[in-house]
Amino acid sequence: MTLRVLYICGSPNQTTQMHQISSFLPEAEANFTPYYGGPILDFAKKARLCEFSIAGTKLTRRCLDYLEAHSLKLDIGGRRGPYDLVLTCSDVVVPDNILGVPIVLVQEGILDPNNVLGELVRKFPVLPRWIAGTSTTGMSRAYSRFCVASAGYKRYFARRGAPEERLVVTGIPNFDNCARYLTNDFPHRGYALVCTSDARETLKLDKRREFVEWAVEKAGGRPLIFKLHPNENLRRATRELKRWVPDALVFESGDTNAMIANAEVLITQYSTVVFVGLALGKECYSYHPMEELVELVPEQNGEAAKRIADVCRDLMAARGADLRDGVAA
Repeated sequence: MTLRVLYICGSPNQTTQMHQISSFLPEAEANFTPYYGGPILDFAKKARLCEFSIAGTKLTRRCLDYLEAHSLKLDIGGRRGPYDLVLTCSDVVVPDNILGVPIVLVQEGILDPNNVLGELVRKFPVLPRWIAGTSTTGMSRAYSRFCVASAGYKRYFARRGAPEERLVVTGIPNFDNCARYLTNDFPHRGYALVCTSDARETLKLDKRREFVEWAVEKAGGRPLIFKLHPNENLRRATRELKRWVPDALVFESGDTNAMIANAEVLITQYSTVVFVGLALGKECYSYHPMEELVELVPEQNGEAAKRIADVCRDLMAARGADLRDGVAA
């Protein structure tokens, strides 16, 4: 009997990761959905109260555009279950209709910094995890396996209460072979690249003028290139940068990884792309403590999607054995 697998997607990075993993599980029936979370989140989405998140209409539309462009089978909200296995890009919200199904959680990348709200959620688990953003990733314990980027991240999540026996170091797709970005056709070289964030759009504090001044300082006189986050207000951000640093180049789109590969310095706020810079040996700056980031850099094994697929196979094989033995999986 063919196994039925549901892939819960989200941002462009999360969606492409899920697509890659599915290509290494060709024996399973693959179904894809944008991120969802049940009736309460559905109501918030209709009221446009979650536009700052991967459950918002904008990122849902981008996710659907990608899935449809690649002719992937859709099951919006996992309504055509039950499924034998679910892979999800986030456990900040866990839909009721996948509880009781083996879940493989896949780390996307860097997390929001720990904050007061995150500590409150840890102290009072009845609070919704989403109030603290992605800093509560791994805290649901609803998953059977959690595929993480590196041994450093395994220690990181274990310290924050994730069951260590469920954590598997696989690396993460899109960040497991950064050396491939060195071959590119981006025409510029020898600059400082500044990757902005969507902090303002996700209801976080962002003193943008201070960040730009900090970036100019860290650039050390090198030419500046700004790469805007795809989820931010591009018109506003471009207008600000043209006013504050008129000589800088500003890119609203393009291959960020190629830009990093050709840069001498990488300056970020909260972006996962800092891991690309560190993996390529660039001089990097981030709002996250750099010594922590160095420990967390994703494994450069070049086969993260395959390893995650193997984790899924092992989990389903064990579940099959448990069921044959009459043991609840």
